[in-house]
Amino acid sequence: MTTSRSGCYDRQSYIYITDSHEQHNEESGLSHLPVIVGMGGVNAAGRTSGHQAFRRTVIDALPEVEQQALLLGLAAMMGLGTCREGTWYDTAGNPIEAARLAENCRAQVLDHTLIRRIENPLFNDDGLPANRRASLGLGSELTFSIRRRQLPERLPPTWQVRELDRHTLEVTVPAGELDVLLPETRPALVRAAGQLPSGFDPSRYYRSVHHPRGLSMSIFAASDCLASSGLAWDELRDRLDPDDIAVYAGNSIGQLDDEGWGGLLKSFVSGNRATSKQMPLGYGQMPADFLNAYVLGSVGGTGAALGACASFLYNLRLGVEDIRNGHRRAVMVGTSDAPVTPEIIEGFRAMGALADDESLKALDALELLTDADYQRACRPFARNCGFTIAEASQFILLLDDALALELGAEILGSVPGVYVNADGWKRSISAPGIGNYITLGKAAALVRDMLGDTALRERTFLHAHGTSTPKNRVTESHVFDLVAQANGIENWPVVAVKAFVGHSQGSAAGDQLASALGSFAHGLLPGIPTLDAVADDVYAERLHFSREPQRFTADAAFINAKGFGGNNATGVVLSPMVTERLLAQRHGEAAVAAWRQRREAVREASQAYLAAADRGEYEVRYRFGEGVLEGPELEVNDTHIVIPGYARPVSLAVDNPFGKLEE
Repeated sequence: MTTSRSGCYDRQSYIYITDSHEQHNEESGLSHLPVIVGMGGVNAAGRTSGHQAFRRTVIDALPEVEQQALLLGLAAMMGLGTCREGTWYDTAGNPIEAARLAENCRAQVLDHTLIRRIENPLFNDDGLPANRRASLGLGSELTFSIRRRQLPERLPPTWQVRELDRHTLEVTVPAGELDVLLPETRPALVRAAGQLPSGFDPSRYYRSVHHPRGLSMSIFAASDCLASSGLAWDELRDRLDPDDIAVYAGNSIGQLDDEGWGGLLKSFVSGNRATSKQMPLGYGQMPADFLNAYVLGSVGGTGAALGACASFLYNLRLGVEDIRNGHRRAVMVGTSDAPVTPEIIEGFRAMGALADDESLKALDALELLTDADYQRACRPFARNCGFTIAEASQFILLLDDALALELGAEILGSVPGVYVNADGWKRSISAPGIGNYITLGKAAALVRDMLGDTALRERTFLHAHGTSTPKNRVTESHVFDLVAQANGIENWPVVAVKAFVGHSQGSAAGDQLASALGSFAHGLLPGIPTLDAVADDVYAERLHFSREPQRFTADAAFINAKGFGGNNATGVVLSPMVTERLLAQRHGEAAVAAWRQRREAVREASQAYLAAADRGEYEVRYRFGEGVLEGPELEVNDTHIVIPGYARPVSLAVDNPFGKLEE
């Protein structure tokens, strides 16, 4: 006999009670449906919540009033205007009509969002700071003065040192060879990237103390997700066994800017001291750790799955499996990547993976690149020359379907499955393989089994990995074409959001998922504006590409990722309308009607936050040092653990599928 841990304790008697959702699904033989009830984040197109970033990618297809609202929201985010008590003010502090401010800021907003020339001051025309190794041939003695603290601890045996005063030494180096590092500047060979909107710095909205950029983005993104859901996290947490919650979040390569491992790894050669924070804050699972410790206060499941460019889907799969199997009821899933640094860019450039300046000029036979050329750097499925690096952080909140109905949560969609497969034998780690055929094939089969052949063929679309490399355009389109042929699909719409926001590494599929949810909400598929013509080697017979946004009513989207090293993943996302139909089928019309009534209050809370966020007023949740527990405060027995500050105890009842050994 096995004991299920999915349930809760009665707060007074501590009697373990099996949840009604467990009974329902056990009797019906159904798994729990993972439902998306919140989304948040930020990328080059703007804020994720309220579909702001999505609307930036389809701005020309929006009505004028929606364009104005979008421009005002981005202007507030970028520090181009402020709104106080319903009145907008320009940067000089003068009151201004909303319509006029939106029009005045239009060019600035459009030019300083999405992919563009890198705005990091390191990437200026003077070049990137660097050092060059050299060996100096000294024909005679060299004498120089130096501050005492700047002298190396271990001196070459031929150096002679004389004290000039308390702080200054005189060093004499004999004739011969002297190895030195000569400071220089090197021209930036890559100048295009998908960067957060100009003027927006997530670390300004909470008490950040030398946090790596990716972790500051995580704090903002997770807070945006929670606030936009309309759910009060503390109340949600109090409804659940603390172990019914999980966080799966990370990134693809850790924090490699100067505040993380980037500064640590170059500390010796740069002459800077390593800090106590650089080592721990550089770990790839740190976004999850930050959420548990400073945002959610969760003691539940945690972890990070790193799968190169497929990392978001790897983490999503962990959350989906937990909820489907009844192991967790609420899961926060996300990634955060901030790779726009000289060293990471040079690493990818050396691989031949990036669209560098020389390749872009050769592609269009240009002598010089203009700002407009940098904005067209990423060209999925067209003639292209490499991907465009980007930064982004994306988070979603998943609940099981019964809990979502109980709370009256807004349902943005659902994720019935995520499939992951490796490539098998490969010629090289970076070469293409066969795993993606398996992941997309399984995903298509799931949609066919759930929604039917007609829905799969006529009401689904592909969110391509679409990196803008010559190899990707061939291999990924062949995957799409072959799976389309196998399922009788003739005109499969393809979206490639990297054309707008670039390739944010482990967060790329998060960008795709957020865009797909925007398509469900607005009935629009973003076009691929940099697609002047589909490349000749693309398998396009059964695929539909468009430069312009297209009206499309979708039942499901496929989120596809092809990660470096053979990390393939495809996720299935169902639309809110289809999800509601599934909920009615699983729980009955009465339960869905009651959910709609409860949803009104949640919607009001969500809309209040979104209205404030469009004015640049964000609810960033960062609780450093609050409610800290170290162990002695706990009440522990053989059935549960009581944690001060948590409404329910942690159940120690565990699944035992192996049975009991006879004594």
